Amino acid sequence: PTSMRAAARVVRRITTSRDAHATVTCTTHTPSTSFASSSSSSSSSRTRGTRSATALPSPPRQRTRTMSASTTWDATQTQEDFMRNDRVILVDAQDVVIGDASKKDAHKFLDGGATPTGTLHRAFSVFIFDADDRLLLQQRAASKITFPSVWTNTCCSHQLTGQEPGEIDSPSAIASGSCRGAKSAAVRKLKHELGIDESDVPIDSIKFLTRLHYCAKDEFAEHENQPVGGTWGEHEMDYILFVKVPRVGETLPMDVNADEIDATKWVSASELKSMMDPTSGLRWSPWFRIIAERFLYEWWGDLDAALTTDKYVDVGTIHKVM
Repeated sequence: PTSMRAAARVVRRITTSRDAHATVTCTTHTPSTSFASSSSSSSSSRTRGTRSATALPSPPRQRTRTMSASTTWDATQTQEDFMRNDRVILVDAQDVVIGDASKKDAHKFLDGGATPTGTLHRAFSVFIFDADDRLLLQQRAASKITFPSVWTNTCCSHQLTGQEPGEIDSPSAIASGSCRGAKSAAVRKLKHELGIDESDVPIDSIKFLTRLHYCAKDEFAEHENQPVGGTWGEHEMDYILFVKVPRVGETLPMDVNADEIDATKWVSASELKSMMDPTSGLRWSPWFRIIAERFLYEWWGDLDAALTTDKYVDVGTIHKVM
């Protein structure tokens, strides 16, 4: 069948720093000719380019504030359009909603400015495991504006305002662990980035585990599109979501968006540890590195319990790693 994106199983020479390379076997995803020949302007078709655990008291009451609603979300926008048009959910350190902002403004780390560490906002990180308990990784596209070319978990993005179904979880939704807003955002982005249908990863199969508050500047910042007076970064209240599909990973229907993802790979825990060894030369997203170093292998080693019981669900703690 005809596809707008092409994928191939290859051994890739992946640039990992200005003077280092690594080789990894993975599935690469390249845009079709029609995408590659598009203009990169925002009006054109798409081209892409000290830990502490803060135990919270009973969930705080949500503050009331009028927020700017996103227009109907358009998955065909350029990376620049997403930065300008997506409205992320701003929160305080207790994850109480206090407003919204464009993705562009929330991710500006301005030295000596009003937002030297960006603006804290909600995000989610999805981890998809297959029937063999392997984890699906992705390498973010080289043309991504923030954190390009890094390896990371299956899908990571932001809950947005103005969406239907809604993506803003209330204190009661967090306290119950249902977090349907974060899960709805995950379903939306799994379809956008990986072409995974909700029928293959139903929203009710997604398990919320806990929240992570972290802040990280893009340490490489190699693109010329850095904000004036600073760089891009992430300052997030990250909702960790696990899900398992009852099939071998390679048989999961996917239509990977090459404007978002350069490569994908299913890995065992031991394979991931090898990939993350500093000698591999591979780059990793800061949020994934934190999760892997502090939480992932314990949950992964007891995956059935993590997915089918509340053994690892923690709705009352925000794990702060700054």
